[in-house]
Amino acid sequence: MKIRLFILLFLASTKLLFGQTVPKEYTDKVKAAESLYRAKDFKNSASNYSEAFKSNGWKASLNDRYNAACSWAMASGTDSAFSQLDRIAAKFTNYNHITKDTDLTSLHNDKRWKPIIEKIKQNQEKAEANLNKPLVAKLGDIYIEDQKYRQQIEGIEKKYGGNSKEMNEHWQLINKKDSLNLIEVKAILDKYGWVGPDVVGGQGSVTLFLVIQHADQATQEKYLPMMRDAVNNGKAQSGSLALLEDRVALRQGKRQIYGSQIGRDPETQIYYVSPLEDPENVDKRRADVGLPPLSEYLKNWQLKWDVEQYKKDLPTLEAKTKHK
Repeated sequence: MKIRLFILLFLASTKLLFGQTVPKEYTDKVKAAESLYRAKDFKNSASNYSEAFKSNGWKASLNDRYNAACSWAMASGTDSAFSQLDRIAAKFTNYNHITKDTDLTSLHNDKRWKPIIEKIKQNQEKAEANLNKPLVAKLGDIYIEDQKYRQQIEGIEKKYGGNSKEMNEHWQLINKKDSLNLIEVKAILDKYGWVGPDVVGGQGSVTLFLVIQHADQATQEKYLPMMRDAVNNGKAQSGSLALLEDRVALRQGKRQIYGSQIGRDPETQIYYVSPLEDPENVDKRRADVGLPPLSEYLKNWQLKWDVEQYKKDLPTLEAKTKHK
């Protein structure tokens, strides 16, 4: 699966690729499917994806269908997995990802696998025909390095604990990889500027954001104006810029604007919305940059949004943040 971060950061609102308002049942079932997948209950995860698609007249986004295929494959539902892949094969372009995704390994020896993969390879080649292929390849490798070890965090934390020696060593590894990735991305940005999907493809463009989002404060402050210009020129997404704006604001001792940054109390391990400016109007600001309502976003951490309670808690949250 492992396209999780795209869904979290860039699912712009309650509209999917097919351009219609999505029923609440659809989003609820997809979230349930994702949670069940993380719990390794693949069969029920797959069933929830099917229920989500049914609630929307069997229409779904490419990401959701891909993730449904992964759940079916992990649940040994081979026919259902191929059914989902068949539906996206004409438009799916991420050949590098699908061929390396271990969730789909069980499908590789099936005679249906090769034709689908060949189609997706052709899609990618067509989509990348006018791209800077060396940069696409380099950013593809960086994306894998950025995400691979972060996808292991949850499992290590569950097994050893958040403050364990194993978890600390894993974060050291992530920080080392981030430093190496940042050297590469800085070189790209300083030479080419903030290149967009028309030059490096969608994933390449996202990779630039991810690496800067994981960088130190000085680096983020340096490239934030460049990303603002990129959004104005259609080369980056306003939703991703909002996340970077929030992270920089908090690091500067200010309140965030869009509520994208979630803190975690080191003692209680409870998540909370980091200090937020004008919480009453946060959903309007989020909508302006294509982000879903904060109440929907917070479900990823099993949090409920109560604006009045949040305003009462804000002084405590700010004190907690300053003492980190």
